[in-house]
Amino acid sequence: MDFNPHKRGFLAEINVTPFVDVMLVLLIIFMVTAPMLTQGVEVDLPKTKTVETLPEDSDHLILTVKKDGSLFLDTYAVKMEELEKYLQRLVKDKQKLLYLKADKDVAYGVVVKVMARVKSAGIEKLGVVADPEVN
Repeated sequence: MDFNPHKRGFLAEINVTPFVDVMLVLLIIFMVTAPMLTQGVEVDLPKTKTVETLPEDSDHLILTVKKDGSLFLDTYAVKMEELEKYLQRLVKDKQKLLYLKADKDVAYGVVVKVMARVKSAGIEKLGVVADPEVN
């Protein structure tokens, strides 16, 4: 292009500075919010010697039993009566894996009731999550 300050014409250049500014802001927002999305529900897990790490893929759901007996499917609160319906719809129909994460202070009977509901929903494989034992 020929540049002549006395002749007014179209500017054929793209100013990328605002585009780069917006992309950097979006990158910072993503970096700050991404770790918050994977935290889930906090429970005090029991400790055991042999523990395998939970798979990092997104093809699994976590059923959490808190100390007070409340149930969460991933981060959504679920009542015991509705658990079977949700499990059939979210886990069995979509062929996802289910992991049980129960607080160490939850009564054994509550965990057994939850496991019975999982079994009656038609889910054959149930993983149990625990923390590694420190010597």
